[in-house]
Amino acid sequence: MLRYLPNSLSGLRLLAAPLAAWAIMAEHDSAALVIFMGAGFSDLADGFVARALGVTSRFGAWLDPIADKLLMLFCFLALMKVGVVPFWLVVLVIIRDVVIGCGALLTKALGLPMTIEPLMIGKATTAILMVYVAAHLLLLAFDFDAPDLVMAGSWTVALFVVLSGAVYIHLFLRVLLFGRRTA
Repeated sequence: MLRYLPNSLSGLRLLAAPLAAWAIMAEHDSAALVIFMGAGFSDLADGFVARALGVTSRFGAWLDPIADKLLMLFCFLALMKVGVVPFWLVVLVIIRDVVIGCGALLTKALGLPMTIEPLMIGKATTAILMVYVAAHLLLLAFDFDAPDLVMAGSWTVALFVVLSGAVYIHLFLRVLLFGRRTA
């Protein structure tokens, strides 16, 4: 039974994504914060449980990042809709994810030798995105206004998104041009 726990936690995160977005748009800011934080903790828990129990799976390796991406996408779009996240940043995040997804699909479709695994810059970017969304939800839940913090956060997210996107593009180009993955 425990071997299904990591994938169940990722599945719950998938369900939390539209629920968190709805809560944001319905101005249930505290509820959105609780849902998002619960989803964030489930992300930490599913990886820990999978490794600790040795119950990793190929399905889980795909489900976990998809759940992360959808949670971020839904929350970013909802936060943009309520006017707290700039449009340009949402577009940048979406473009990065589309480029990474297309690159992974292309290398797989061409049968090129690339193992799809998260890089440290990708994990750092995901962590920065989670902190950024959580910070916005905290500001909304406690009705605080911190424009300088919000601007600094937006530029930090943009920097990490661009850097991680460039690293993944570099890896995809190495595979496409030279047929090998080298870091």
